[in-house]
Amino acid sequence: MQALKQISPDLAVTGQILPDDVTDLAGRGFAMIVCDRPDGEDPGQPDFATVAAAAIRAGLEARHIPITSPAAADAATVGAFAKALAEAKGPVLAYCRTGNRCAVLWALGLAGSKPADEIIGTAAAAGCDLSGLRPRLI
Repeated sequence: MQALKQISPDLAVTGQILPDDVTDLAGRGFAMIVCDRPDGEDPGQPDFATVAAAAIRAGLEARHIPITSPAAADAATVGAFAKALAEAKGPVLAYCRTGNRCAVLWALGLAGSKPADEIIGTAAAAGCDLSGLRPRLI
């Protein structure tokens, strides 16, 4: 598993996780896993159903909110991600190929409620460069 990028106290993002990573994530206190990666994006990538089954066995909730690129983050997808965060009963781990799409969904969910510079700065402190997203955050 790639390093976790802590976006907020209740959200960390990372790249692809494996079913074997889920028990460790549960032990770290995560309550929900959100997959923002479409099935079949890369050869050998575990499908969401396999990761979700491991999450359920570990006592975690799992949601699949796939997007193909940051540009594909429409209002429905952003809303689904924000809803998952709001409904989580504890910290959320969101993953895609690198964690960037997850950070984009988080940022777009805050657009209009926080200044763009604050959102971009928070993401940058966690290791996610969202500076190109500025026009969509204003």
